[in-house]
Amino acid sequence: MLAREEYVRMSLELNLFFARIAKEHSIFLESGFTGRDTRFAEEADNFKVKFEGLLSETIMLANGVIGPETASSGEFVTPYTLNAEQVSAYYTGIRINTGLTQAEASIGGHASLVITPQLEQQVYNLNQRAIALTSALAQFKTTVLNNVISCKMFTTNYPLLLDHIIREAHFYLQMLTKLQNREPLLTREHLLEQEVFWNRIMAEHSKFIRGLLDPTEVKLIGTAENFGREFDQLTAEAIAAIDQTTLVPNVTNESLQSTKQLRDFKTAGTQGLINCSIKAIAYPLLGDHVLREANHYIRVLTMLSR
Repeated sequence: MLAREEYVRMSLELNLFFARIAKEHSIFLESGFTGRDTRFAEEADNFKVKFEGLLSETIMLANGVIGPETASSGEFVTPYTLNAEQVSAYYTGIRINTGLTQAEASIGGHASLVITPQLEQQVYNLNQRAIALTSALAQFKTTVLNNVISCKMFTTNYPLLLDHIIREAHFYLQMLTKLQNREPLLTREHLLEQEVFWNRIMAEHSKFIRGLLDPTEVKLIGTAENFGREFDQLTAEAIAAIDQTTLVPNVTNESLQSTKQLRDFKTAGTQGLINCSIKAIAYPLLGDHVLREANHYIRVLTMLSR
């Protein structure tokens, strides 16, 4: 059973990461609808605003409470997040609360602290609201995906991307539920399950990048294709390692090294989208979004390798 300190710290770290991811999913959805589906665009914008509220509350509770390694991991904000938001808001016309990014960037970590019962109750209530809001967003995403694959709706988001962000919402819900039940999240079994999950996510990121690049970006397309194949293989190896624990150290090390290389590729891509040196049908916030997910996964793999 999780101790009070672990419960509060892990809950706040999870919400700092995933509340931002969820609000950006809402932005990606909103920008992808056509003029015919303004009602869906408005609903996506409402989710964006609600997750901004959830993130704001999390930031207020988290300063000085989360771990120093997590605070400096680059999974909450990167050096490019603010610029990526500003450029993306200009391109899409969607309002983005950049004040949250500045506030989140200033959050400090603390190696040890005393958690009060009041803070514990505040975090419990925060998690409950996150569960309700994420469940509603997951259902909205599922409705959009079902409409798209039944040819009732057109969106510029790939069906696989819609399925991808649904799985991320369910993963967030799974983690929140475990925390509310005070179940440990850092067991080797659970970290291995995360390795399978995130390797698949990294593979799909690579495939999305390939598909969003202009056809003239031949070299970048080739690199993205190679990463896609590499992480498909790593996903299969991680699945095999769950049943053959002797394979775990090698698979985890390979996943870590490959994710660091993919992170560097995503970093260059985000910079290129911000300064307009890469031709693509993607705006910079998408690049920064997948970069932060790679940074998060690197922290998970580092814990697993220990």
